[in-house]
Amino acid sequence: MGAAGAFAFTALPAASATPSASAVIAEVYGGGGNSGATLTRDFVELGNAGSTAYDLSGYSVQYLPGTPSSGSTWQVTALTGAIAPGARYLVGEGTGSGGTTALPTTDATGSIAMSATSGTIALVSGTTALTCKTAADCAADPSIVDLTGYGTAVVREGSGPATGASNTAAVARADSLADTDDNAADFTAGTPSPVNSAGQTPGSGDGGGDGGGDGGSPTDPGTVRVHDIQGTTRLSPYAGQTVTRVPGIVTGVRTSGSLGYWIQDPTPDTDPRTSEAVFVYTGSTKPTVAAGDSVLVTGKVSEYYPSSTSQSNTEITGPTTTVLSGGNALPDAVTLDATSVPDAYIPTASGGSIESLALQPTVYAQDFYESLEGMRVTFSDARVVGASDAYGELWVTVKPNENATARGGTLYSSYDQPNTGRIEVMSLDTTSTFPVANVGDELSGTTTGPLDYSTYGGYNVQATQLGALVDKGLKQEVTRRQKKDELAVATYNVENLDALDTQEKFDRLAEGVAVNLNSPDIVALEEIQDDNGATNDGTVTAEGTLKRFTDAVRAAGGPAYKWRYISPTNDQDGGEPGGNIRQVFLFNPKRVSFTDHKGGDATTATSVVKTRKGVELTYSPGRIDPTNAAWEDSRKPLVGEFTFQGEQVFVIANHFISKGGDQPIHGRYQPPARSSETQRAAQAAEVNTFVKSLLAADRNAKAVVLGDLNDYEFSQTVTTLTADKVLKPLITTLPAAERYTYVYDGNSQTLDHILTSPAVTSFNYDVVHINAEFADQASDHDPQIVRIDLSKCRSH
Repeated sequence: MGAAGAFAFTALPAASATPSASAVIAEVYGGGGNSGATLTRDFVELGNAGSTAYDLSGYSVQYLPGTPSSGSTWQVTALTGAIAPGARYLVGEGTGSGGTTALPTTDATGSIAMSATSGTIALVSGTTALTCKTAADCAADPSIVDLTGYGTAVVREGSGPATGASNTAAVARADSLADTDDNAADFTAGTPSPVNSAGQTPGSGDGGGDGGGDGGSPTDPGTVRVHDIQGTTRLSPYAGQTVTRVPGIVTGVRTSGSLGYWIQDPTPDTDPRTSEAVFVYTGSTKPTVAAGDSVLVTGKVSEYYPSSTSQSNTEITGPTTTVLSGGNALPDAVTLDATSVPDAYIPTASGGSIESLALQPTVYAQDFYESLEGMRVTFSDARVVGASDAYGELWVTVKPNENATARGGTLYSSYDQPNTGRIEVMSLDTTSTFPVANVGDELSGTTTGPLDYSTYGGYNVQATQLGALVDKGLKQEVTRRQKKDELAVATYNVENLDALDTQEKFDRLAEGVAVNLNSPDIVALEEIQDDNGATNDGTVTAEGTLKRFTDAVRAAGGPAYKWRYISPTNDQDGGEPGGNIRQVFLFNPKRVSFTDHKGGDATTATSVVKTRKGVELTYSPGRIDPTNAAWEDSRKPLVGEFTFQGEQVFVIANHFISKGGDQPIHGRYQPPARSSETQRAAQAAEVNTFVKSLLAADRNAKAVVLGDLNDYEFSQTVTTLTADKVLKPLITTLPAAERYTYVYDGNSQTLDHILTSPAVTSFNYDVVHINAEFADQASDHDPQIVRIDLSKCRSH
């Protein structure tokens, strides 16, 4: 406890409505590291004007932008320890790239990038982020002990905010710490003068403020430990600073990709929020250390972001490494299992960054993993929930009972249940072959290694010891053949198939149609490319692609399919540049006929008309409103009119815009923005409107809407598509554990759909799992099929 044990603790006052006679905000500086600044770091200094010590356990300093928007949130730095009578307490915040002088050793560390000129700082008796965004609302919040608005801050005390803050000027109270609850009167601008609880100022003390350099022996550890570097949030309080002779045991070495090694301190602190390990990035130089080496590392602390929306990896870069000894025992690994990993996934910040929030590793799974960043972790006998891929990655679950699918995966059934037990596994062993694993297989025995983070999947185990693969014998499904009076309609995304692809690809995809789908009467194909694929020379026809594909289906035992499609305008429908993907109807002319209404093209809309013979399309095949902005740089729906045993059926094949650009569920912005959903909702509304026009002309019209919608059954896209109950999503008719067509990051989910109009009352529906769960895939999507008994539908 140090000096804190010499005096008694009393409670801090709980309101800011009356002037504080005890703990106050003494100085605020947001220009650290900015242009012209001397200091490298922002800070908040607290002071104790009372005669007894004040315990800050459970308190926080919080920051709000000067002019908060609807998406602005208070950022939180947790505090510990106490302020002695008459003393100061220094909170270090964000570090810039400028400046030359470090703060003295800070008493608390955060990473908030404060504005130099305008903002609000609050001292709060709690660590939950404030929600008030007006001066009146904040004045009424009893958890606010003191508050300082500066610059043009909307949230402030008294007549106005403190003025004069800049890259080179702080706002500070008088030495007496007088507090009249009027920021404009209580604070004046001046040269930043940070003081910590030991009375140290910049340039004094033990140098802990700039990374622990002390001029000691090159074989003696410096003053900074790994847990100091990692801190209690997602960002290091030492980011941008050089740390000297940080001790640790090497636990893993990466000799390909991002080169470097992990060190872990075998003597941890008692704070469960602070990781005891860190990655040492060696740039283009292969590391020469080995697991078990005891080392001292000097280098610069940085936060590496794999992508613009991901979380970061805390690293030591440009390292100088001293090996003290080899063959040391590795620190014990932390067990990942259903008991240790929390059920809640990740904290929220109203769409903002969660990086400055104090970690809650017993509450949130992602906080738990972050508190173990770089540390040795281990799990045993884990089920594979995401098949291995060409990059040497697979997914397991350490929670075997969490939303299990019927075939061994983990079901993604809502935005607020992203499955906390999923963890990605890679191997640091470059000499052994990575196992080929399917969903439902098992990594038997123990898997152990450092815990890393990647933009592709989030937290992952870099295995130094990989469990043995046990093949559980997952088989491809084969659906039943349709009965004589059943119309079988299927959808299949064939993943950028073009005429120049290998015969093996054509044959495998064709087998999926002829054998696994058992030769449907109608097949809606997505991602059929033009006749020369990605060659961008203006070619838009797909006759060569479809000839090869239907020949392959015939060779696999299927029927001699005919086809219909509309060629897109070159490079206007999204997908791979030059590929001109489109939807295509295949149909078996021995079972079903296609009704052609000539004239449809890339930019002409089809519509529904009433004739003396009944309802028909103006163009078949045709497109739904193809010049509408909803379809910009995206595939336009293909509509066709079919006849089966005298019954008319309308089929609408879709391929909605992808999820590209959405923020990841494991990223730093929470909840993540799903920006692509806006266009998909507009596309869904267009298709919904078309189906309504069909039903307005004939309320008993039989319509099948199908394809790759790129969204979940619980999404706004599907809600919009089915509005006013004009369509029924058939995926919801399956048992919950069977509702998936795609596997991504170990989550089994639904992206592909078949929906039917109200008159389709007698049907049998099946998702046919042949790709998504397997390491060896013909496509990344599973096909699906509906068999409709139109004779029974007529009676309704």
